[in-house]
Amino acid sequence: MSGDEVPGTSGAPGSGRGPAIDSSASWAQALRWGFESAISQGARCITCVDSGFSGWPLNDEDLLTALAAWLRLPMRRLVMLAASYDKVPREHPRFNGWRGHWSHAIEPWQAPLEMATDLPCLLLGDQGTVVHLIDAEHWRGRAEISRRAAHIWQERLDVVLQRSERSFAVNTLGL
Repeated sequence: MSGDEVPGTSGAPGSGRGPAIDSSASWAQALRWGFESAISQGARCITCVDSGFSGWPLNDEDLLTALAAWLRLPMRRLVMLAASYDKVPREHPRFNGWRGHWSHAIEPWQAPLEMATDLPCLLLGDQGTVVHLIDAEHWRGRAEISRRAAHIWQERLDVVLQRSERSFAVNTLGL
């Protein structure tokens, strides 16, 4: 264990290691752990990255309640980066309605086409929480608290975010 990790192996929020990821259900559980850990650490920014957020527990009422309480705190941001948000309204209708109340604190970005195919499946808290789905086909990933890993990921994501465009409007305008 490196010096920047929090000791512990229980998989509870605040411990150094999160839950094992070996199935779609454990991926969703690891994401819940990641949100809980980032919030309990006092993160000001949580970044979520995925091609389209399929398999994320964004409809979970308890998660949305926790995120709402967190977003009420000053200077909190939920950054989302995707290749496309086309399926989110259908797959996560509760989240889609909920986010309208928090549009001032949620930043949805769409990666440029040339970078969209290489987006990781990742939840990142600015205090060191990292949940990364390494192999989506076999459901293998890592959930941990590591400031070093979080810093490396943030640098990689900053490159993509600088070239991305705001997307996923709360209200669509039509004629």
